[in-house]
Amino acid sequence: MTTLTVSGRVAQVLSSYLTDLFGVMGNGNVYFLDAAEKLGLRFSPVRHEGAAIAAADAYYRASGRLAAGTTTYGPGYTNALTALAEAVQAQIPVVLVTGEAPSTGARPQDVDQAAIAAGLGAATFTVTRDAAGSIARQAVEYALTKRTAVVIAIPYDLAALEAADEELPAPLAPQVTDDGGAGLGQVARLLAGAKRPLILAGRGAHLAGAGPELRELADRLGALSAGTALALNLLQGEGYLGVAGGFGTDTAAGLMGEADVVLVAGASLSPFTLRFGHLLGPDSTVIQIDSALQPTHPRVDLFVSADAKSAAGRILQLLDSEASAEAWRAEARKRLAEGPAHHPGSDETADGRLDPRSLAIALDAVLPERRTVVQDGGHFLGWAPMYWKIPRPQDLVMVGTAFQTIGLGLASAVGAARAVEDGRTLVLASGDGGFLMGLADLESLIGAADSAVVVIYNDAAYGAEIHQYGSKGLTEKPMLIPEVDFSGVARALGAESAIIRSLADLSALQDWIDAGAKGTFVADCRITSSVRAPWMSEWMQAKQEAKAAVAG
Repeated sequence: MTTLTVSGRVAQVLSSYLTDLFGVMGNGNVYFLDAAEKLGLRFSPVRHEGAAIAAADAYYRASGRLAAGTTTYGPGYTNALTALAEAVQAQIPVVLVTGEAPSTGARPQDVDQAAIAAGLGAATFTVTRDAAGSIARQAVEYALTKRTAVVIAIPYDLAALEAADEELPAPLAPQVTDDGGAGLGQVARLLAGAKRPLILAGRGAHLAGAGPELRELADRLGALSAGTALALNLLQGEGYLGVAGGFGTDTAAGLMGEADVVLVAGASLSPFTLRFGHLLGPDSTVIQIDSALQPTHPRVDLFVSADAKSAAGRILQLLDSEASAEAWRAEARKRLAEGPAHHPGSDETADGRLDPRSLAIALDAVLPERRTVVQDGGHFLGWAPMYWKIPRPQDLVMVGTAFQTIGLGLASAVGAARAVEDGRTLVLASGDGGFLMGLADLESLIGAADSAVVVIYNDAAYGAEIHQYGSKGLTEKPMLIPEVDFSGVARALGAESAIIRSLADLSALQDWIDAGAKGTFVADCRITSSVRAPWMSEWMQAKQEAKAAVAG
């Protein structure tokens, strides 16, 4: 057996699961990165450790393939914690390989990294000289099985030492062992008797590959269908209503509210999906099929713990009748055609800056149709899923929404750019506040992307705070940002760029696309802060109602 260091053994195990690493080199991981390079793993450097896990997270969301982030110990590790918390909250399997205090004891500068990770909900697997490979494999299998982030820690004094020989089995093949049992018979009976059935798919259904079965089920029933933002267009076809929640239209939401039986597949039914309790009618029967062990929301009437794909296939076998709700689809077609769509925006605003809604519509017409969209967090969050054509669920990557953070957009774009392999253009949508937080990794994106467009919704402010708190009369001074010339910064780092003050200025982006869309283009779009997104109004209203209920 080839002699390997402890770091080399960890790299060897990871090489059987993944091809890509993201991170920053330091004392704690330099031997690991050396071994990874010799094994042929592709390392994409980022410029701030906070980007390491966010990039690996986005890589998984865009491709379905595992990736790892790597940092040194101490400050390198703590810099990665926000993205680590996001991966845990969003149930994304990702691996952080980091340095650790020596096995002989902590040094004055060391912190209890395992305790910090535990506080975030992430398990730490500290390798030893005798079992570096088996411990690393245990960590990866845990991440994949539990759909969560894990930390593989390499003690500083062991990193370069020779590892013990180990006979390691092949990686475990994923298995689906459940089919929902007798509960699916009841699900089939409820669906067969529905007059206005609705199928709502979430990211769990997408990850399970359940799209074809759920679409066939919708057609068999004559059901309407919808998806969460992270399952966008999974069920696209006849009867598809679009996004459930604040990014959807009021017309579509009205139809969802009239459903008598709702099958929820692989969706947790978050407050945003349910429009804070207003989406589904009070008399509708809600069925949830999920890999969780129990219902994820009190609104669920019937719960089946099962793999969404196998469960949908079994329901199809149990149905003994053809579509009984075609009139429901016909009514939906009519109402969707007649009802209002999203607001088209305005040509003029009070401050003379761009309306983000009309900008989003114009961008959709300009951007290449083959696109993967990455979003940072912020007030602008809904413009892409509301106004842009996003082909597949994996083409909308939203790292940060689970932990409700901003500033991970550029890092996420690096990971997604590495995952895109079929000539698609990576499109990052960011606000100016989040973009400034991650600015160091604009250089990382320029180096990683074959074709990328960065759209900055630049309102010279933290827009969400302006709408939530400035509107209440709180001082706006801490919410404002001096207007930054992102176009100039981008050119200095080697990207093409333009300041977009009018829709006509998008001609610069169109020219770049017509020339082949190679490299990175940064569109510094100067938007007004006077337009409040409908999902933000909905959220603010829900908070007011909750406060009133407590006060009452």
